[in-house]
Amino acid sequence: MRPDTPAENVDHTAEAARLERTAALYPEDAEALLLRAAAHLELSGDRPGATKLYDRLLSSSEGLDAPHLIRALKASNLWEYGHEAEARAIIEGVRVASPRDPAPWVIVAEALESHDELEAAHDTFTEAVRLLLSDVPEPPQPTHPLLFGRHRVRRMLGRSHDEWDAVADSVHSLPVSLDELHDPKRVWSLGSENPAELEAEILRLRAELGAYREALSRPFPVAILHWPADELRELLDAYPALAPEYPSHTEHLASIEHALRELSASGTPNLGIVTGTVPSYEAFAASEGTSPGDATLLPQYATTLAARGRAVAWPPQSTAACWCGSGRPYGACHGSTA
Repeated sequence: MRPDTPAENVDHTAEAARLERTAALYPEDAEALLLRAAAHLELSGDRPGATKLYDRLLSSSEGLDAPHLIRALKASNLWEYGHEAEARAIIEGVRVASPRDPAPWVIVAEALESHDELEAAHDTFTEAVRLLLSDVPEPPQPTHPLLFGRHRVRRMLGRSHDEWDAVADSVHSLPVSLDELHDPKRVWSLGSENPAELEAEILRLRAELGAYREALSRPFPVAILHWPADELRELLDAYPALAPEYPSHTEHLASIEHALRELSASGTPNLGIVTGTVPSYEAFAASEGTSPGDATLLPQYATTLAARGRAVAWPPQSTAACWCGSGRPYGACHGSTA
């Protein structure tokens, strides 16, 4: 599914089958591809089929990058088609494991919230926020849904604002405030005959829709190809015809940051970086029946890596490690205005 494909035109069953076939071709990327296939099966209504994919991943002999995320997704899916007891047990297991990744926490908390377990959802959001954000100077972007979800549930419970709600307000960037978005009385405005109230609600709904669309667009970014220094050296030794593309590794890194900034300035959303390796590139060239020395193959290789879930979102936060692998904070490395 390309990012410009309207959701209503997607055959989710066929897309899931395509992703499973791709996973068989690229077993090193099977986890990301099968998770996307399971999501399509859930959207198609085949929730038992999605559970089979989650079980397939969890029973794999290969090490998983995100086992807690897979368990959380499985629990959320199970609850939706009547397996509440099993879902609750898995959710409790995820909470006890205390993963450092915010995504599993968001999924299990929202599963509880969607089934009106508001107190349990609040406790889960709060536990995650305290675990991941205590003594953190700036909440990383992936943790924002934890703060927003906790704020939303607290509004539904009628709780007063606390220090974490203030943090949620500080990272919220939409034109409509969190208090407005999470107002439990909003539903009444939909039946109002007051044009001003209806217009205000339309603006709130547009803001929410924009946030959801941004989140949904993340898995398939416009990606720029990055070669680590040793891989680039090996690439150019093997295929000197590519030397004009990469005058030096320093210029290569600078050109990536420059290209991404230009794309961002032009309004292109959802940007990312994929990291290449020579064996992977050679295998891709063989699959395309083309010489690895053909420079026109490079952007196709980048797109394929992105489609296989290999892209890392750009830009990172200023305090996060720079994408170039230097080990320095992004703000002091390629993220510097200088």
